[in-house]
Amino acid sequence: MKPEDCITRPRDNRIRELNPHLSKVTIFRMKTDTLRNRKINSNKHGFTLIEIMLVIGLMVMLVGLTVYNIDKILGGNKDTIAEMKVKSSFKTPLTTYKIHMGRYPTTAQGLKALLTPPEGGEKRWRGPYINEAGDLLDPWFQDLQYRSPGTNNKSGYDLFSLGEDGTESADDITNW
Repeated sequence: MKPEDCITRPRDNRIRELNPHLSKVTIFRMKTDTLRNRKINSNKHGFTLIEIMLVIGLMVMLVGLTVYNIDKILGGNKDTIAEMKVKSSFKTPLTTYKIHMGRYPTTAQGLKALLTPPEGGEKRWRGPYINEAGDLLDPWFQDLQYRSPGTNNKSGYDLFSLGEDGTESADDITNW
């Protein structure tokens, strides 16, 4: 196809209106360049089925490994959280309770005395000393164990978590 053979179309006139110095040859080149670009771009259709299946397979493997190991990833911190709770988180609330009430809560009153006033001590109690009942649980959702006076801390209190096994044993997390 030669530029001379081109039929003038209304679109060509619009191009000439924008730039009146364009010749038929320039307009022809513009058209053929556009057609060439379409041919080049038309060869790029997207991803093949094999590529998509490969990506999906890799994603499934990653999700499977993550789900399988999630307890190892997040579960290892439970001991650290329990130790932090037992050794430092309850120190301030229990000391504040002792300042207000004149003594630590008894073993019978337990840590619940930090949330609700004990019988006979409503006038002096200025709590709650902790935010919610969930604070009284260890990371394994078992009650924290409390003794006052303590068997290991004679002048204070014993606070401990039974750990993952839920029984009093050597692996307990304690404040002594």
